[in-house]
Amino acid sequence: QEREERPHRGNEERKQRSSSEQEHRRDRSDDRERHREHSDRRKNPSERPGGRGHERDRDAQNMHEQQVEREFYNERRREHREKNEASGVNQNLELRQAENKPKEPVKKEKPSFELSGALLEDTNTFRGVVIKYSEPPEARIPKTRWRLYPFKNDEFLPVMYIHRQSAYLLGRHRRIADIPIDHPSCSKQHAVFQYRLVEYTRADGSVGRRVRPYIIDLGSGNGTFLNNQRIEPQRYYELKEKDVLKFGFSSREYVLLHESSDKSEANTKDDDDEEEEKEQESDS
Repeated sequence: QEREERPHRGNEERKQRSSSEQEHRRDRSDDRERHREHSDRRKNPSERPGGRGHERDRDAQNMHEQQVEREFYNERRREHREKNEASGVNQNLELRQAENKPKEPVKKEKPSFELSGALLEDTNTFRGVVIKYSEPPEARIPKTRWRLYPFKNDEFLPVMYIHRQSAYLLGRHRRIADIPIDHPSCSKQHAVFQYRLVEYTRADGSVGRRVRPYIIDLGSGNGTFLNNQRIEPQRYYELKEKDVLKFGFSSREYVLLHESSDKSEANTKDDDDEEEEKEQESDS
């Protein structure tokens, strides 16, 4: 049995030896290949992933991109500079052309001595209330003593003397009204009784000046009536002796008279008017 088993054992030992030798050879070949790879990597460090070679390539690529971007922006700056230079040349040409054109004579504004109304904003307030009316430059205080005789349903009321001022404001606002009108149909600043210096023609054809009474409606809601006819707002109407005034829906009537109304002086000139003319001539 030992003789029979010996060759089998030998064969098995041989097989084991051969297999071990093959494995040893494989290991040695693997080691050689690893050694070769390691030596190649040492010779060419740029081939290693994450090595210095990759970093250099990345830096070189970044530098190239930055250079391309820099060239792009330099080109844009160059184009912008050329455009500015071209526009500057055009502007210089326009300026030269404008300078070469004959200059037109400058028209000087003439001085204006008219009322600007700037002072009126401050002076046209009375007792903290803005007055809607301002007196004209021809306003004067009359020499004739005019009076208003108010009547209410044939009832005689106190006489109003209206010769001490050049203008009288009529309205419901008692704080500023010179002649208060308490009827609810009247406005707070309803109308103005104004004296004005106006020119007129004498019988001999000469021109004279005298102070005459006028009435002006300040745009009231229910209007002002002269001899039962409604007058237009913001317009002067000359008043004559025995004219009748009414305001709104008030039943009161105001008759205009003066101290010498009992005399017939319809078409004649008063002595007071002559004195006023003399005063105006002396002033002029």
